[in-house]
Formats: sequence, structure tokens, C-alpha cells
Amino acid sequence: MGEIDTHFIEHPYYGVERMTDCLNLDLGHRVNVKRVRRLYRLMGLQTVYRKPRTTIKDPANYKYPYLLKDLKIERPGQVWQTDITYIPMLRGFMYMNAIIDLYSRKILNWSVSNSMDGQWLM
Repeated sequence: MGEIDTHFIEHPYYGVERMTDCLNLDLGHRVNVKRVRRLYRLMGLQTVYRKPRTTIKDPANYKYPYLLKDLKIERPGQVWQTDITYIPMLRGFMYMNAIIDLYSRKILNWSVSNSMDGQWLM
């Protein structure tokens, strides 16, 4: 636990697998991932990394109601929806926008960008 604490202070971005490799290869200890995960939990350690900030609510903005609640979707092309998801990369995130036909669940179009600006979504 002392070795983990020392290395974690120097490298707070080391996850369980990377800390296991560090302990096994650099320091000569023989530990497995399950033990390091248990010790992380016991010591209250949590890896520091950049988390996505995709949904930031502004309380001053109006919250729109869901208009499709009672609508029967009976044919293709009747209702389309868009979905934005993030793809974690080595440094930061890429964002993927897809337009989906709700009836057939087919993706009609998609695009990928490294920022969520208005020009990309148009």
C-alpha cells in the first residue's frame, strides 16, 4: 500500500492496470489486477482523468416537452431523431452525431468532430 501511495501521488492518472504493471515491472512486486483494485478501493483512490462535459444545463433556459410521447410511428421517414455520443481517445474525446430514422432504426447520416460547435451540427 505504501508503494501504491507513493506512485499514485506522483502519477494520479495511473489506473489499476497501469499501477499493476508499474508494481510488477518496475518495483519487482508480484501482484495481480484484482489485488490492486481492492487496495485502490480500500485506500479510497480514484484515478484522475478528463471526463466528458456533454450535458451542461442552464437553469435559465426553457425545458422543452417531449412532443412524440403519444405519436404512433407507423412508416419510415415519419420521424427522424439525432443523437450525439462521445468517443474517448488518448487525449480528450471525439464526438459523433448521427441522424436516425425512428421507425426502421437505420442511420441515415453521421459525422465525427473533435469539438461540439454549432457549425459541425449544421
